[in-house]
Amino acid sequence: MCRVTVEDLGHALRLKVEGRLGATWVPELEQSWRTLIRRSPGVGLIVDLTGTEFIDLAGTYLLSLMHRSGVEMANSPYMKSVIAEITGQPRAERI
Repeated sequence: MCRVTVEDLGHALRLKVEGRLGATWVPELEQSWRTLIRRSPGVGLIVDLTGTEFIDLAGTYLLSLMHRSGVEMANSPYMKSVIAEITGQPRAERI
């Protein structure tokens, strides 16, 4: 199960992803992301993965697309390696 919520931070919008991002939930996140960029062009977007327990290959691919389009990633210690892979950060720079 996965839950995607949107929060307005004033300076940016945050897509908060909680649970397991995989299978049928990946299209839900993609739809939320694409809707936000259409409705709020030029506004910064942050994907908050601090409450995410698992990301499958399709989820990793989508997050990679999102990152390449300028979306920032917020992560938990559990998600560090996934985010580093998506963003292309070398090991020494991983947060």
